[in-house]
Amino acid sequence: MNPEQIAQIEAAVTQILTAVGEDPQRAGLIETPQRVARMYQEIFSGLTTDFDDFKLFDAGSAGEMVVVKDIHFYSMCEHHLLPFFGKVHIAYIPSENKVLGLSKLPRLVEYCAKRPSVQENLTRQIAELIAEHVPVSGVAVSIEAKHLCMEMRGVRSPDSKTKTFFYLGAFKEDQEWKRDFLAAINHD
Repeated sequence: MNPEQIAQIEAAVTQILTAVGEDPQRAGLIETPQRVARMYQEIFSGLTTDFDDFKLFDAGSAGEMVVVKDIHFYSMCEHHLLPFFGKVHIAYIPSENKVLGLSKLPRLVEYCAKRPSVQENLTRQIAELIAEHVPVSGVAVSIEAKHLCMEMRGVRSPDSKTKTFFYLGAFKEDQEWKRDFLAAINHD
């Protein structure tokens, strides 16, 4: 974010504090607009950066499923600007004897999560970026998350979790691959 954007956020936070009946000059709130601007710069960094860290390695064989599960993430609901957070599970079937470096998947999840979104779109975006940049015959992504917009307000359902799934290629076309993915992410 540039200095003008930071100043806009600071002014907006001051305006919100005033609108809800707070005094932005109260001792505990004086630096809040600056703190919120710095926080937004960090948690929305996916809007101002590109992810191009798709480091591929030679693999002995293609066609076997690679699974990385329990990738923790935090994101912001685009409807209420409240956090949702949980775990991402990713599987892909390599082709062309290439695999993605394992650390790249959590980095990709973090990049995608650092923008306002909804869980369904985040699930799809992760899968589509993998399919676009990695030679695969299929990709499966599942996200299990808690949404503070459901826990703090509205229905106030503190123990609910939302699960989303997105499948491409072999995972979408072949029920056996889908079953294998679901078994892998549900097994400890």
